[in-house]
Amino acid sequence: MTEERFTTPYPGYDVLEKWRTPSWNDQTRAVIAKRLHEVPPRRFFTELQWATLEAVCHRVVPQPERLHPVPIAPWIDAKLHKGQGSGTRYAGLPRDRDCWRRGMDAIEAEAQHRFRRSYHELDQAEQDIILHAMKEDEVGAPNWKDLPAKKFMRHVLLREIVAIYYAHPAAWSEIGFGGPASPRGYVRMGFNRRDPWEAQEEQTELAVRKVVGR
Repeated sequence: MTEERFTTPYPGYDVLEKWRTPSWNDQTRAVIAKRLHEVPPRRFFTELQWATLEAVCHRVVPQPERLHPVPIAPWIDAKLHKGQGSGTRYAGLPRDRDCWRRGMDAIEAEAQHRFRRSYHELDQAEQDIILHAMKEDEVGAPNWKDLPAKKFMRHVLLREIVAIYYAHPAAWSEIGFGGPASPRGYVRMGFNRRDPWEAQEEQTELAVRKVVGR
């Protein structure tokens, strides 16, 4: 996978400028403030599982242009620690907590199987080899025996990482999203229409943030 610097089509747009506008009420501001300033500590994963997850997040959603990358692993850890989930479970996959722990252990085992080093110690190209192997169900470590790598990759790992990334205001700004417009709401919902308080696209070509395996 080649690295490409992401360029937003909304340069200069900052969703946080809505902070004191009618777009957001106190409840909305409280939720967003928590997302920005109360990043949870590690409580669910082991230290090695955490290191693996953080390395995976950096490869799935690379953020080389950010001085302060959007935190992803802490919020996955927090949800699992609290037992929060979507209420769904894919056939052939274990329950959420077991699935994530076994998944991180399997990625680490795959790194040791292929490169004799921990996943978080590999270079980016080696890390991507493992992610692509998972995507194609071409893994070799025995830890994957009862955990379908492709299904875990597609339905658990990628889905959660991308969802948490795009729940952060920094991600909203780069795609021109105004966030939860409460209480103002969105009015002009027709094609190619926008409310005056929404972001104005300033580039004709959208630079898409690449996500491994999508």
